[in-house]
Amino acid sequence: MSAPATLVKDRAAAGRQRPGSSRTVRAGGGARRWATRAPLLPALVFLIAVTQLPFAATLFISLFDWNALAPDARSFAGLENYASVATDAALRESVLTTVLLTATVVVVSVALGLGLALLLDRSFAGRGVVRTLLITPFLLVPVSAALLWKHALYNPEYGLLNGGWAWFTSLFGVRSPAQPDWISDMPLLAVELALIWQWTPFMMLILLAGLQSRPAETLEAARLDGAGAWQAFRFLTLPHLRRYLELGVLLGSIHVVQNFDAVFTITSGGLGTANLPYTIYQTFYKAHEYGLASAAGVLVVLGTLVVATFALRVVSSLFREEVGRG
Repeated sequence: MSAPATLVKDRAAAGRQRPGSSRTVRAGGGARRWATRAPLLPALVFLIAVTQLPFAATLFISLFDWNALAPDARSFAGLENYASVATDAALRESVLTTVLLTATVVVVSVALGLGLALLLDRSFAGRGVVRTLLITPFLLVPVSAALLWKHALYNPEYGLLNGGWAWFTSLFGVRSPAQPDWISDMPLLAVELALIWQWTPFMMLILLAGLQSRPAETLEAARLDGAGAWQAFRFLTLPHLRRYLELGVLLGSIHVVQNFDAVFTITSGGLGTANLPYTIYQTFYKAHEYGLASAAGVLVVLGTLVVATFALRVVSSLFREEVGRG
């Protein structure tokens, strides 16, 4: 047999062997992938059991006219509960309260967190101690923080706010100043201040991480070109922090929208401070309307998922930027 014919025969034999070998490689790769993913299956099953199954049960209950005080009168209602939720005046008011509460807390927390992050980005003696003290409010249990503000600060008889106000006015010769009842006179502001105090450290940590990831070469070049502190902050620092600001706003909005502890502890939902979680609590535990409460809860979860989707996109873009910078 000639050499060209032998070469053609060998190539044909090799071509016949390639599909089998590629299938073997694919099979081996699939087995390795399953071997690496198998340890994660228990965690996945647990996550589905504790998150998705309760949500599915809530979705199922939301389709029924179900009052716990009259269990025999339970009937299928379809989407009527969602229509009732959309047209309920008390719920619409709680939506507005939730939006106002969330916007105020998030905006003020981000502004204060940015100021504290800029302060901690500088080197000074005791910076580690100061940073630890500033983080402490975020580490407190939410109910404990709300109780602290309600009794230690807001109490009209022995609260620190009224005590400090009395001491300040005594410096000017006023012996018996008016002692305001903070919770009764300004209930929504009282809740907002407690939440701002607790969420400012969270924003500070996110923005401080963003400040410490700035390229030092760019800042040094700006200083050599004669840029002042305000110009460097406006044209370099602030654009660099845009993603971190978005992340703080989105994550803060997700958590503050779901806040129940401060409203329940400080005002018990009265005086126009009832937000969506507290209204759902009243509907479920006070009115025993399981169907209506479940429908409202489903709508809140769907709205939170929309915000969480944007948060995940921001986080992904941050990771991509860090990888590209590295």
